[in-house]
Amino acid sequence: MRRAGGAVTAIVWTVTVVALAVALTIVAMRTRRVLTTPAERAVHDTLHTASLAARPLRRGLDETSAREAAPHLRLLTGAQSLAIAGPDGHLLAWNGPHDGLSGQFVAAAARAIDGERRVLVDRTDLDRNGDDHDVRALIAQPLSVESTGVVGVLGVVTTTEPGPAMLGALTEVARYACSQIELAELDASRARIDRAEVRALRAQISPHFIYNALGTIASFVRTDPDRARELVLEFADFTRYSFRSAGEYTVLADELRNVDRYLTLERARFGDNLQVRLQVAPEVLSVVLPFLALQPLVENAVRHGLSGKRGGGTVTIVASDEGTDCVISVEDDGVGMDPELLRSGELDAVEARPGGPSVSEAAHVGLANVDDRLRAAFGNDYGLVVETAPGAGTKVSMRVPKFRPGIRA
Repeated sequence: MRRAGGAVTAIVWTVTVVALAVALTIVAMRTRRVLTTPAERAVHDTLHTASLAARPLRRGLDETSAREAAPHLRLLTGAQSLAIAGPDGHLLAWNGPHDGLSGQFVAAAARAIDGERRVLVDRTDLDRNGDDHDVRALIAQPLSVESTGVVGVLGVVTTTEPGPAMLGALTEVARYACSQIELAELDASRARIDRAEVRALRAQISPHFIYNALGTIASFVRTDPDRARELVLEFADFTRYSFRSAGEYTVLADELRNVDRYLTLERARFGDNLQVRLQVAPEVLSVVLPFLALQPLVENAVRHGLSGKRGGGTVTIVASDEGTDCVISVEDDGVGMDPELLRSGELDAVEARPGGPSVSEAAHVGLANVDDRLRAAFGNDYGLVVETAPGAGTKVSMRVPKFRPGIRA
């Protein structure tokens, strides 16, 4: 009886599972039909085409990006042919037939740029050859960015009379293209700012470190020539890295290597008064961070944390793996500072230490510069965090994502 009961139970469960599977299949089929209506497919295709056009335009408007974006923009407008001109009216790309009208498009583009308005050339004003007899109009729509002005011209050739629907579509496609070009200009502007900030950091390194390093090396020339030679090589490698021209980002391993060169030179100057502790998780060595993001933190600890403390002290550098992020901290057991000076947005104030340089002089170390670049690269959640108190030293930490799309060394 138990076996029979078990068999019945098994049959009931089998029937239940099969019924549930059939029900789920029916629901899935119904859902699939709902999610694949012609209207939804059209919206999906349009969005996909727009995304394909956006990718090259986000690099800025030139012949290459115009040529890559033109076929997708042509699909969005529904025109027979599409042309793109630069801000000077020069033809960048032509997609589709009727390229014999390209000269007339260039002329219309020049008028559109001068007047900053749409220019429509109808069939009565077009100089058409045999292949273009069915063309009804050529339209030149300026691409205007608010902060820049006209950055190019979008042109279409149509074999139907251009009604309000087509003109409206052309206006919206032009507006979309402008938004992508504007984003490209913002990216380029941010990159220029990043390069300027890196140059500023390099300039800041020069006055307060290079002079002391050269003086230290000179002091060893007579007493310990071999040591002097080693320090010259370290100094050469340090400056070569610090003044490199490749990119705004680097990997943590390279940044740590350069910090080691810096500390080698400083230990030669301070002797036993400067101790260094290093604790780095191997798995974070390939993490990408802004170029020269770590060295200013270490320099701040040495120059303003320990140099004003009798007997010197210790700098501790820790890089730990914390899930999706890497946390890097630089801590000194030096003179510290009043935490009240750490007002929001005034990281430069952290560099003023009791008995040390003034805020304006100490700000050359560039903590605010590093904070700004971290936030620009990774968002406001990734700025510097400073912990300090008078006589208790200072700890400066940064959190860097292990991976961020578009950011690589």
